[in-house]
Amino acid sequence: MDQAHHPSIGVIFHPTFPPETLADFARKAESAGFDELWLWDDCFLPGALTSAAIALSATHRLKVGIGLLPATAYTPLFVAMEITTLARAYPKRILPGFGHGVLAWMVQIGAAPKSSLKALQETVTAVGRLLSGETVTMNGDHVYLDNVQMKVTPEHRPQIFVGAMREKTMQLAGRVADGTILTSMSSPAYVRWALDHIQAGMAQSGRIHHQLVVNVDVKVNPDGDMARAALRRSLASRLPWVDAQLNALEIAGDVAEFIQSQGAEGVIERLPDEWVDAFGAAGTPEHVTHVLQRLIAAGPTSIVFQPLDGDPACLDEYIQYLMPRLKLNG
Repeated sequence: MDQAHHPSIGVIFHPTFPPETLADFARKAESAGFDELWLWDDCFLPGALTSAAIALSATHRLKVGIGLLPATAYTPLFVAMEITTLARAYPKRILPGFGHGVLAWMVQIGAAPKSSLKALQETVTAVGRLLSGETVTMNGDHVYLDNVQMKVTPEHRPQIFVGAMREKTMQLAGRVADGTILTSMSSPAYVRWALDHIQAGMAQSGRIHHQLVVNVDVKVNPDGDMARAALRRSLASRLPWVDAQLNALEIAGDVAEFIQSQGAEGVIERLPDEWVDAFGAAGTPEHVTHVLQRLIAAGPTSIVFQPLDGDPACLDEYIQYLMPRLKLNG
C-alpha cells in the first residue's frame, strides 16, 4: 500500500443479509482487522439504527457507520435522540451519514421534498447543532424547529457524513458535514474530482478537516476470471445509471455506444478490463491489491469493501485473501 497514506478499511453488512447474522458478522470483521463496518438504511429492509446498536454491542473497537439515512424520512430531533443513545453508549464509534434517499422510494412513502438539497442541508445542520447541545430554532423549507434543545447530548459529538454523487451535493457536504460518502463505482479519477468539489464547499464555510469514505465493489478469489466475471455481471446492470462517475472518466459516450452495440449479454461478456478495474476491484488477491492501491492513492480516508449484490461469501474471501496483505502493507 501507499506508505504515505493508510486509510481505514471497512466492510459493508449488506441490507439483504439476515439481521440475525449481524452480530457474528461484526465480530468476525473486527477480529480480522477491519476498522469500520457500514450499514445501509434502504427502504423496506431492516433498519440501520437498530442494526448499528447490534453491531456496536457485539464488538469492542469497530466503528459502525450508517451510509446513509434518507434526510427527508427522519425528523432531526428524533434521529438526534437515536444517535445520542449510540454515541453515549459507544463513544467515538458511531458514524452517522445522511443523504437524499432514492427518489422513487421517497415519493412512494410520501417523503419527497420540494428541494432535496435544502432538505439535506437543513437536516444535517439541525442534527449537528442538536447533538452539540444548542437550542435550535429553524423555519426552513423542510425542517421546522421551535426552541428545541436536547437534554442529554454525547460527550463526543459524532462526525456527520453526507452521501454524495454529484457536484452540488459534494459542495454541500464540504460546507456542512464532517465527511462525505461516495458510492461504489468510484474510480480514482472520480474520487479526485469529488475532492475538488468537497474542498470548494469547505472553503465556503471555513472548514479544514473532512473525511472521505469510498465504497468499492470487491470480489477476490484465486480464480481471478471467476471473480472478474462476477463483477462484470454486477456492473452491467448499473452502468447506464452512473453518469457522474462516467463523466469523471470522460467515457459517457463510449459507454452508451458500447451498451447499444453489445446488448445486455454482450456487456457482461465483453466489458473492457480497464472499465472493470476503474469501477471496482475484482480478480486474484494480487490484482485486487494493485487496484486498491490506485484507489487509495486518490486520497480517501476510508475504503469500504462492498459485497457484490449481497454475496455472503465475500467476507470470508476478504479475510482470507486481502486483509493479511492490507494490514501487512498498512
